[in-house]
Amino acid sequence: MTDTVMEPQVKTAPKIVEPTLFDLSSPGRTGVTMPASDVPETALPPAELLRTDLPLPELAEVDVVRHYMHLSSFNYSVDSGYYPLGSCTMKYNPKINEDTCRLPGFLYTHPLQPIETVQGNLALMYQLQEWLKEIAGFDAVTLQPAAGAHGEFTGILMMRAYHKSRGDDKRRKMLIPDAAHGTNPASVGMMGMQVVTIPSNERGNVDLKALEAACDDTVVGMMLTNPNTLGLFDEHIERVIELVHGCGGLMYGDGANLNALLGIVRPGDVGFDVMHFNLHKTFSVPHGGGGPGVGPVGVAAHLAPFLPEPLVDIVEEGDEETPPLYGFVKPAQSIGRMKAFHGHFGGGFVRAFTYIAMHGPDGLKDIAQHAVLNANYLQARLRDTYRIPFDRICMHEFVAEGRFKDSDVRALDISKRLMDYNFHPPTNYFPLIVHEALMIEPTETENKDTLDAFADTMIKIAEEAKTQPELLHNAPSTTRFGRMDEVKAARELVLCCWLPEGYDLNAKVATQGTKGCSTKCLPHRLR
Repeated sequence: MTDTVMEPQVKTAPKIVEPTLFDLSSPGRTGVTMPASDVPETALPPAELLRTDLPLPELAEVDVVRHYMHLSSFNYSVDSGYYPLGSCTMKYNPKINEDTCRLPGFLYTHPLQPIETVQGNLALMYQLQEWLKEIAGFDAVTLQPAAGAHGEFTGILMMRAYHKSRGDDKRRKMLIPDAAHGTNPASVGMMGMQVVTIPSNERGNVDLKALEAACDDTVVGMMLTNPNTLGLFDEHIERVIELVHGCGGLMYGDGANLNALLGIVRPGDVGFDVMHFNLHKTFSVPHGGGGPGVGPVGVAAHLAPFLPEPLVDIVEEGDEETPPLYGFVKPAQSIGRMKAFHGHFGGGFVRAFTYIAMHGPDGLKDIAQHAVLNANYLQARLRDTYRIPFDRICMHEFVAEGRFKDSDVRALDISKRLMDYNFHPPTNYFPLIVHEALMIEPTETENKDTLDAFADTMIKIAEEAKTQPELLHNAPSTTRFGRMDEVKAARELVLCCWLPEGYDLNAKVATQGTKGCSTKCLPHRLR
């Protein structure tokens, strides 16, 4: 072993990690004092709708800030460590992205403003559409979808609308490879369509014989993740597209893994009809807190009339002295709105725009090349220790098996043990076609030192699995919280409010205190 592996230091976590705001509350303490109102008072709602006794904590601003800063230190983030979470592209988010989205002209605008007052916003959205079209080889792009799965749903709606516009109502089947992203079948199911699973062959490609047998005049299209969730580029992609188009179907590209293709391959040029982008992956918009995701959709010319409305476009051409006027247009056969407004502007568009502008065409190509290089380097380092079921040159990620002969250690144990060494676990148990899957994606933002430290740790954990399996079964042992009962957490959800011990709600109903609440708690009563 090299010196890069840090031995975990076992510690005992305190029973009370952080007091609640209610515990920190001090009667009479305030965070802010509002000035006297200089406008007429407005009558309040009827008295029966008012609550005069709310259990709100009384704290100064400094108390609240320190409380949440302390809690934030418990979190693991891409700013604090390596995140090899496969298929998620957890790359570092450059701080210039944050600076740009906080520019006052972007930050303090509202989607209901007249277009004349938000020309800068619209110009940015228009340029981002144009860049995404160029990057992926499509004729038109909508920025509206709120995330990848939302983009999938948008794309399928357009595929259906396209077929219906041609009077082709019998198409109900969507072909989905077994190495596709897991949201694909769910999006299809929401449309009431039939999912037909296409198996992978021994090299991780779409099985061409199975695909050919499934292609008929009832096929809506195929949803293909390429590179797939094994991290592999399909070696017969042109033939796959030929078969689907040959039976009248459309090709949907899952763009979640576009990070490996930037500047190398344009999906539109290959023959994809529609594809969603994941700006929160490829273009470095933060994933934090589960969002904001951004899932623009690009389409070939024959699907452009069906795009969601509105689209940003130039509504009045400019000249040498006058800039163009940007506004909104409605495609001729639009499927309608997919979102209340126009998408995640500051949370997504501005950050992605900045990221693309800062890198330029050559920089985007470098991203893909370094992402692929890093993944192949890690795969080579781990190949002799962990079985790689589809062992060939990978793209941006690869999948290993987290199990060993004559050992009861599993992928989950390995992932939990990684936490003791201050590494975030990789994706577990996906794709489903690999037993005890460990899906590892280093991204382009990690250097060789970090990759070596991770590889050394993975090799050390493999040795522990053989000699000291109890270390893995009991992991993590050095984190503030130990191994969670994930089944219990999933089955016994806490969905109601917390109220202080003994609090009498409106002097009518006593709650169950800090242990939970009854069906008479505030959320239930307000339903």
